Amino acid sequence: MQKFLTLSAALTAALVSGCATQSSNTFQPFQANDLNAQVQSGLLVQKTNSFFVLNDSSSSTGKTYLNSAEYSGTKLDVEKNLLHKFNKSIPSIPLTSGLRSFGMGPCTDWHETKLNQPVQQYTAGSFESAITTMTCSSGGTPLAEALTAAKPDLGAESGNIALIVFSDGMDETNPVPAAQALKAQYGDKLCIYTVWVGNQNDAIGRDSLQQIADVSSCGMATDVNTISSPAGMSDFVKTVFLKPGTPIPDCSKLDDDKDGVNNCQDKCPNTLPGVEVSIHGCWILDVKFDNDKDIIKPAYYQKLDRAAEIIKKFPNESFEVQGHTSKTGSYEHNMDLSERRALAVKKYLTKNNPSTNISSKGYGWNNPIDTNETAEGQANNRRVQLEVNGQPQQPLRK
Repeated sequence: MQKFLTLSAALTAALVSGCATQSSNTFQPFQANDLNAQVQSGLLVQKTNSFFVLNDSSSSTGKTYLNSAEYSGTKLDVEKNLLHKFNKSIPSIPLTSGLRSFGMGPCTDWHETKLNQPVQQYTAGSFESAITTMTCSSGGTPLAEALTAAKPDLGAESGNIALIVFSDGMDETNPVPAAQALKAQYGDKLCIYTVWVGNQNDAIGRDSLQQIADVSSCGMATDVNTISSPAGMSDFVKTVFLKPGTPIPDCSKLDDDKDGVNNCQDKCPNTLPGVEVSIHGCWILDVKFDNDKDIIKPAYYQKLDRAAEIIKKFPNESFEVQGHTSKTGSYEHNMDLSERRALAVKKYLTKNNPSTNISSKGYGWNNPIDTNETAEGQANNRRVQLEVNGQPQQPLRK
């Protein structure tokens, strides 16, 4: 009797296991469109913080997929290929992800659903490994139960969530109430996306998936043929994770103060139009002083007179005459020397224009624009610089 029972149990297990259809982990070659450049430029910005996939591993997905010449194998094989393409198309953005399959029998460990990957920090490698854990399809299609099981899976997620369902939609019970309950729990944080992986005689399943997507109001329903190509999958990934943003301008192609030095390299972004600037975009008066002196040489009078005339045209601006030194000698000595030289230039600029919009300050060696390790760098750092505060105004018209 015992032998009979043991044999009977073994036969039963073999029969049930035999209902499982094995799935391939060999995926189609796929060159994904790279979305990283659009994200980095600000053309696209992230809107979703976490995604969770519910994948149909029921016996109906063990049937051969017939709706496209691009794929061979079962519907589960197609789902896994789509997930592979989806995974390769996700740009480098911070995400969490998880995966739960649904069916019955050995492929879901004799439960209605199986947690193939709990929600965790997303990496392309770990999610790819989760895809390959779905090795077969068996049993009914308990999508409603899978939607209910997703509630605790998503419990700790604080940001926006994308729930993505891959299925032929041939559900045993109406899954819409379960989707509504999930939406009620997470509100505007949750968007539901469905991908129909069905044959022509599964059309009723497509309608069911559309109803689920409609529950969230912010999701969408799509199908295999729409998202299989690199462009189609890229559009799907953008819809799930991204939204249009304001592009970040390329600073190397901008010159806001029109001084001939692009914004990336411009250390003085508010210089006035028409003034001579250094390679760093600063209005530098190349006034040289004798060693340890603060007396302006007559050779520089013409240069300073021109600077004074430009300043007169901008009475609404404030100007700071800055004295800078190289890193030679003591700190205290260089601070004093830079202050005296800056004050000397200020007095010259205001001798015919007693304006209150010009101040002077010494910075010593605190703000170098070049290295102090070479003679050339030290010469660049010994400078008198005119800094314009605020955005340049239009000059006075005579």
